[in-house]
Amino acid sequence: MREITLSQAVNEAIAEEMRRDETVWLLGEDVAEAGTPFKVLSGLVEEFGTRRVVDTPISEPGFTGIAVGAAMTGTRPIVDLMFGDFLTLVMDQMVNQAAKIHYMSGGKLNVPMVLRTNMGATRRSAAQHSQSLHAWLCHIPGLKIAMPSNAYEAKGLLKTAIRDNNPVVIIEDKLMYQEKFFVPEEEYMIEFGKANILRYGDDISFIATSSMVQVAEQAAEILATENIMAEVIDPRTLVPLDEETILESVKKTSRVIVVDEGHKNYGITAEIASRIAEKAFYYLDAPVTRLGAMDVPIPFSPVLEDLTVPTPALLADKARLLCKGKQ
Repeated sequence: MREITLSQAVNEAIAEEMRRDETVWLLGEDVAEAGTPFKVLSGLVEEFGTRRVVDTPISEPGFTGIAVGAAMTGTRPIVDLMFGDFLTLVMDQMVNQAAKIHYMSGGKLNVPMVLRTNMGATRRSAAQHSQSLHAWLCHIPGLKIAMPSNAYEAKGLLKTAIRDNNPVVIIEDKLMYQEKFFVPEEEYMIEFGKANILRYGDDISFIATSSMVQVAEQAAEILATENIMAEVIDPRTLVPLDEETILESVKKTSRVIVVDEGHKNYGITAEIASRIAEKAFYYLDAPVTRLGAMDVPIPFSPVLEDLTVPTPALLADKARLLCKGKQ
């Protein structure tokens, strides 16, 4: 297999699906000639033209609403939301329209659209362009939420999302766009609701999302030198969530840390931890532990910003305490 960046993987997935299905099209700010601020979509407008790669005005509620309507009438739009922070602007379109039309129409209408956006701090983008707001969307029935952790996952999950008849939000970590990973040249898709076990272990389970998967893998390598074997699980999709794989891992190791870059309060770590506590309580030898971003606006100061998100060293420290029965 060749190594390509996450940016290239996303570009490939969209191009392949646009070639396969003429109803797939793309819209958003600077998606055509500019190829987005991260250059993820560069080259698509040259192949597919401005009728299928559509630059929009700076009106996130407007073009997301257009996509909802277009999906209801038989096309498969991909909305590019430049920064995940702008989810605040499209919550009505996603929460009150896209997520509910199928139910409110008695199953007569579908909204097969994809909303692509990003998350993640430590890029020095300050408080309004560094948030990880995916937990908001996971609270809404009718939406599916996918979070790739590398280029392979990004391509497979995005192709699955485009073909899904439900509205899907796929959230990429903006710091990963130039990171390379092995991606096959032949077509493949990744099923929603099937977690990936990246590393097997018997002492403690790490349930990690998106960028935190790499944090978990690095922490597991640190711990392995101390004969503490951590199992690392990437859920891939938060909705649907592969509870079975998570619970089986916890039942085996009896200790677990859930890691997510969203804020710790009322977030993804809390939801997964509560399911573990409800359904695997009697298998636990230590409390379910959570690591998330600090509950503060993301600072612009590099020194302060780096302190707000979990690190491999912090995760390894937490794991040692749990395995020694000191937390």
